[in-house]
Amino acid sequence: MSELRWHPLLREWVGVAAKRQNRPQMPRDWCPFCPGSGQVPDHYDTYLYPNDFAAFSKEYPPFEDRPGLFHSTGARGQCDVVLYHSDHNLPPSRMSAEHWREVVDLWRSRSAQMFADPEIAYVYIFENTGEAIGVTMPHPHGQIYSMPFIPPLAERELSAAREYHGKHKECLYCAILAGELAARERIVLESENLVAFVPFHARWPGEMQIYPRRHLASLADFDDAGATELARMIKAVRLKYDNLWNFAIPLMMMVRQRPTRGEYPYFHFHVECCPIQRSPTKIKYLAGVESGVGTFLNDTLAEEKAAEYRATEPLGL
Repeated sequence: MSELRWHPLLREWVGVAAKRQNRPQMPRDWCPFCPGSGQVPDHYDTYLYPNDFAAFSKEYPPFEDRPGLFHSTGARGQCDVVLYHSDHNLPPSRMSAEHWREVVDLWRSRSAQMFADPEIAYVYIFENTGEAIGVTMPHPHGQIYSMPFIPPLAERELSAAREYHGKHKECLYCAILAGELAARERIVLESENLVAFVPFHARWPGEMQIYPRRHLASLADFDDAGATELARMIKAVRLKYDNLWNFAIPLMMMVRQRPTRGEYPYFHFHVECCPIQRSPTKIKYLAGVESGVGTFLNDTLAEEKAAEYRATEPLGL
């Protein structure tokens, strides 16, 4: 059983999921996500697997948004594991663009199901890659957390976008994209409808973001051609990362879409990739300044990282 506890100082919910303490830690001699394990089909391309150590579940009590000094509530929601491929040793960057399209389609279908659930407020799609990032299972996979509330960083970003939209009568994300396209120095990849760039305000070493040129709010706004283009762009970005130093860079990939309920004309769909590798031999750790007061110190310059990625051949594309 999990619950949510209110943090009155930060005014945010903290998930307490003691069950997760017992999850496997990078097993080497077995994998529940491989065919033959008895946990998954004997043959699959992509597969949606219910998280065995879910922080949010439909079996938990309902969520009640009543903050209080010592208030707790149910963590009702859903946690899914997105198995990218049945091949245990195939890194995400080496998956074909066509296979990435299958992953995108799974994101779209599961998002549609969760958006239709009145108990879900936010659908968060993400991937942790690399043991240094804290991954507990080595099989290539991502996750989908469907939450009964809007998490704090998403709420903070929405608030900034809402304020900018109210003041300037335009989308904050569209303004950022227009500025990056005008400057050109941080652009890494472009396609007809998508742009990948290292943002001026990057917090992570070599952070990249993928924006649609059109103002789209969620995966549901992508047509089939757009979904194919998104899959190809994700593939190209991931290859850039892994080909930079010729090894799979530990990173977080996050798919940002609007909350499930309400009107959000000021929100713009985007994908963020946040690597923690700041050099071929050094990791960027979040320590006292980042974790204690929330101020990131980036060890790299966005313009230089963008130039590095532009010069890196996306071999295998």
